[in-house]
Amino acid sequence: MDLPKISPQKICFFDSGIGGLNLLYEAACKLPEAQLLYFADNFKVPYGSLSDEELSAAVDGIFAEIANTNPTAAVIACNTVTARYAEVLRGKYSFPIVGIQPAVKEAVKLGGKCVVFATPATAKSESLTKLVKTYGNDLTEVVACPDFASFVEQNIFNLDEAELVRLLPDLKADTVVLGCTHYIFVKDIVEKKYGCPVFTGCEGTVKRLLRLLGVNDAPISAPRSQNITFIGGDKEKNSRVFFNVICGL
Repeated sequence: MDLPKISPQKICFFDSGIGGLNLLYEAACKLPEAQLLYFADNFKVPYGSLSDEELSAAVDGIFAEIANTNPTAAVIACNTVTARYAEVLRGKYSFPIVGIQPAVKEAVKLGGKCVVFATPATAKSESLTKLVKTYGNDLTEVVACPDFASFVEQNIFNLDEAELVRLLPDLKADTVVLGCTHYIFVKDIVEKKYGCPVFTGCEGTVKRLLRLLGVNDAPISAPRSQNITFIGGDKEKNSRVFFNVICGL
C-alpha cells in the first residue's frame, strides 16, 4: 500500500526589506526540506519611521497575503513589527507567529555594560522596554540609530565602512546587541568599532521556530533549502542579496 505523501512545512518570513534575509538564511540551514516564502516591503523602509496607522496598514496587507498561503508558521523578521504589532497579529490569525527580539538575555550573561542598538521606533517601544527590564542588567542601555537601517538597505552592494562608522554612536560597551536585522550585515564593522562581542536575535528566533515545529536543532552545515520564494517589495534585489551577499554564490 502506498503511504500518503507528507506535505513539506511552509514557513513565511516577513521584513520591511533585506534585514530579515539574515534570519531566512539561518532557518534555511536548519530546515532544508521546508518551503520558505520571504515577504518584503522594501519601498517603505524603514518601518521605524512609519506612524502607527501606516505601519498597521502595511503589516495588515502583507499578513493577509501570508494567511492566503496557509502557512505552517510565520516569522516576523523585523524588530519594529515584533515590538509594535506582534501581539495584534497573534490575535488575528490562528497559525503560529514567531517574532524576532534583541538578544539582551544572552548578551548580559557576559556582564558589564550592554548597549542595544535599534531603530527609533523599536528603541522607544513598550516591548523592548519590558525586555530590558526583565533580562537586562543595571548597565543595559538602549540607543536609537536613526539612519543606520536605511543606509544599509540603500547601499547593500557598496557599503562604505567609513560612513557606517560615522553613523554609529561614540560610546563604550562590553557587549552590543543588534536590535534590527539590517544591522547584521555590518556586524563585523560594529565588532571592530567597539571591540566587544556583538549579539543578534537570529539564533534565538530560529530555535523558537524549531521548537514550535517539533524539529531537532540540526547542524548549521545542513544543506540549505532551495525551495525559497521571494514575494513583494524588490524581489530581484532580495534574491540577489540572499544568494550573492549572504550565501556567497
